[in-house]
Amino acid sequence: MVAGAAAAIAGIGAVLALADIGSPLRAPLTLFFLIVAPACAVGAALRGLDPLSRSVVAAGGAVAVDLLIAQTMLALHVWTVRGGVAAVAAVSLLLFLLAHARRHRGRTERSRTS
Repeated sequence: MVAGAAAAIAGIGAVLALADIGSPLRAPLTLFFLIVAPACAVGAALRGLDPLSRSVVAAGGAVAVDLLIAQTMLALHVWTVRGGVAAVAAVSLLLFLLAHARRHRGRTERSRTS
């Protein structure tokens, strides 16, 4: 239930930023999205760790992803809020899909050898 609520709040934050809707909730919800989306993607790749370690590493990884995207966009002189949110969403989705594919590939290889 909590994970679903967090996903909904993050999604609303992304929509508010991408649609450029002027709302007092835009800044906090967008910040929530910028932390939660990469943290969930990094956390999905760290299935072997205990929950506390995974959450700490995922939070650090989320900050690193955000900073790398911001630094890259600033260096290329293409920084916009919409572009930053879209880039974080794209990188988070890519990380999540790579983690899912790796986990799925591991299952099929184990089932073939059994």
